Amino acid sequence: MTGTQPRTQTVSVRARDGFESWAGMVGDLVMPVSITSPHIERFRGTATALDLTHTDLSGYAFSPMSARRGAGHIRRGDPENYFLFLVHGSPVGLEQNRNNALLRAGDMALFDSSHPLSCEFLDEGRLSRLSLLRVRRSILPLPQDHADRLLGTRLAPGTASGALLASYLTGLRTHNERADPTELSRLGSVGLDLCAAYLAVQSGGPGTLPAETRRQVLLARIRAFIDHNLPDPRLGPDTIAAHHHISVRLLHTLFREEPETVAATIRRLRLERSRADLADPRLGHAKVGEIAARWGFRHPADFSRAFRRAYGMPPSDYRRLTLPSGAGQTEGPVSTHLRYRAVVPTVRPSA
Repeated sequence: MTGTQPRTQTVSVRARDGFESWAGMVGDLVMPVSITSPHIERFRGTATALDLTHTDLSGYAFSPMSARRGAGHIRRGDPENYFLFLVHGSPVGLEQNRNNALLRAGDMALFDSSHPLSCEFLDEGRLSRLSLLRVRRSILPLPQDHADRLLGTRLAPGTASGALLASYLTGLRTHNERADPTELSRLGSVGLDLCAAYLAVQSGGPGTLPAETRRQVLLARIRAFIDHNLPDPRLGPDTIAAHHHISVRLLHTLFREEPETVAATIRRLRLERSRADLADPRLGHAKVGEIAARWGFRHPADFSRAFRRAYGMPPSDYRRLTLPSGAGQTEGPVSTHLRYRAVVPTVRPSA
């Protein structure tokens, strides 16, 4: 997809006519290939494509099929794109550049439009499902030979950058409607940086990345750490810097070009989570102070002052305005799910 404004398009097809439409759509959204399927008469497929300016992110669910891209397809036109994909459903067999791999749910792999390709979406009685990130060869900040040696191989998913990239691919597909075009464009740049960092690690040469890309990837790791640890009242610049094996001074330097400082970012995210809980009818019996403690505020009075500065009213007034009448009282025992607990990060990046 192309264009100056990020946008989302969803297309669904069914049965024989749908299969023919699907073949054409794959050619438009990905690249021209020849596809076959034992399910032509009852073929089902859904594709959602999100244009992020710097990259494209697509999600697919479809009946099992085979795809081939040969020398003839390449001679007729090569968009010179890389595609990184994450498998969600049935296994996928991939062959390219003399490499082949069997990919299962949670695995990632890379292919491109400039080499012959064979792809088998195996039939396990369910739809094949995957996320696909398209990156133009000309803008990937990684030497071409480093990327090309990865084509058709199973990429190890257990790295910090791999975990962040997988979370990015699934999370952005789920929540993209909440973002405006400017934010989506910025997220496209983040996706490009995460993809480059992940591929650099897989090729054994992270030092080949430009300094700005390494900075953005480190920032993405730090933001993920902050998000996972908001309930911990001890979260602050010292703990963040120590976890990432950098100095507090370097941490503040990283945020110097960002819209907010480290402390302001933590405070804003805690207030946003607290505000969402205050408006949640399911938490109507929880006290305001319990909700504040759930998101890392040590003292209810500090939370109330911060909330008033951010939203123009005390948290109790906000709750009365947003909760349906009779949704619950603030008296009663503390719900067990509102008690503070330390959150262990699901992503543990190294320096």
